[in-house]
Amino acid sequence: MKKIIKTLVPSMVGSGLTIAVFFLAGLNHRMAPADHVYQEQVPVHHALYTVKENGEFIPLDFTGISSRAMNSVVHVRSIRKVQPAANHMFYNSPNPFGEMFGDDLFKFFWGEPRQQNVHPRQSEPMIQEGTGSGVVISSQGYIVTNNHVVEGADEIEVTLHNNDFYKARIIGTDPSTDLALLQIKNNDLQPIPLGNSDQVEVGEWVMAIGNPFNLNSTVTAGIISAKGRNINIIDDKSAIEAFIQTDAAINPGNSGGALVNLQGELIGINTAIASPTGAYAGYGFAIPADIVNKVVKDLMEYGAVQRAYLGIMVRDINSRLVDGARLKTTTGAYVDSLANKSAAAEAGIKAGDVIIAVDEFPVQQTADLLEQIGKHHPGDLVNIKVNRDGKEMSYAVNLTGEKGLKKLASGKDLDILDMLGASFEEIDHQSAKKLGIEGGVRITELKDGLLKKQTDIQEGFIITGINHQKVK
Repeated sequence: MKKIIKTLVPSMVGSGLTIAVFFLAGLNHRMAPADHVYQEQVPVHHALYTVKENGEFIPLDFTGISSRAMNSVVHVRSIRKVQPAANHMFYNSPNPFGEMFGDDLFKFFWGEPRQQNVHPRQSEPMIQEGTGSGVVISSQGYIVTNNHVVEGADEIEVTLHNNDFYKARIIGTDPSTDLALLQIKNNDLQPIPLGNSDQVEVGEWVMAIGNPFNLNSTVTAGIISAKGRNINIIDDKSAIEAFIQTDAAINPGNSGGALVNLQGELIGINTAIASPTGAYAGYGFAIPADIVNKVVKDLMEYGAVQRAYLGIMVRDINSRLVDGARLKTTTGAYVDSLANKSAAAEAGIKAGDVIIAVDEFPVQQTADLLEQIGKHHPGDLVNIKVNRDGKEMSYAVNLTGEKGLKKLASGKDLDILDMLGASFEEIDHQSAKKLGIEGGVRITELKDGLLKKQTDIQEGFIITGINHQKVK
């Protein structure tokens, strides 16, 4: 027992001393004044990083790309002269394009239109002004913008990044893609390099460059949010919508501006926004650069777009269609029907097929199909892969033009009615007699063409003569 006590007592005393030392040390530590370093006194450099293909982290810097790309983006001002209507519907209207905008979620966007204050009794035309953006695509003065920016304009003015000012003329327009090609008298412009929009990936960094709210040369950054968006905003029977969606901030005035990747390449032309208010609310939409390139080349070379067709009606696939048609795939473009003697029908494609690829490009939805076919010309041979009852089959399709030609249309092949941009119907004898005319042809549809660009003729007008020759 004595041995145990002799052993325990020194151990207990030693442990107690150890605990006391640690306690006093902790007490002194808590009581000692602390040294505080204020955060603002520490130099902090905020940086956003991205990862290269080799895994290396590098700072994300937009400055060099912005300075180069801004030299290729211009300010576009369009001027329209409108005769005051009998009911003076435009007089003192805050937004003469209100009916065009409506209350739709998706909107074309350009600068707030302004108009000249005109007394209702005056007969002088009212001046409406709209502003947008454009992108230099050739050193020879060629500029691409949106069709809705310059549509119906009597005068177009272009201001470069260095504030040089020019009058512009329209080389051609394409309402189906909402693109227009302008030219100014300057052979020393800095064009923007063209990128491959097929290689754009969701999540990729991009910049939107334009002139929102007349704030020239504005740059915003964001990412690609989605591809192949069809938002049904282009009012044309041959509309091609396969927009690139981005969350880079774009606003009225950005329309026709550039969507640029981190290599400084043009990957799209900003065209529309999703907004309940008409201003930026999160998402914008751009026409892919591959479609822009095809349309611009056609307008330069032919004066009109040489569009290719499969000759089919297609639908997006949803759960009801999958169940109703007993489809074996949930992605692709469903062939609802085919036109007689269409390119697709001649190749062997049938109603009920699901198109899943064009050449090497997968088709997830109808917008993907429209985009890929929209890059081709009549006479081009494309490989179409379909899913038919669960089996994948491929067909070589020789694309045709709107009139069934399997070749590029020459100037002689261009229909005069297409050039005029109108559709007509004859006036029956009873209607002509009621109107007090011998006869004529009524304009049933007015599209983009000579009549719309050069006259104030509207749908419903009746043509009774041309060059003093009666038209019946």
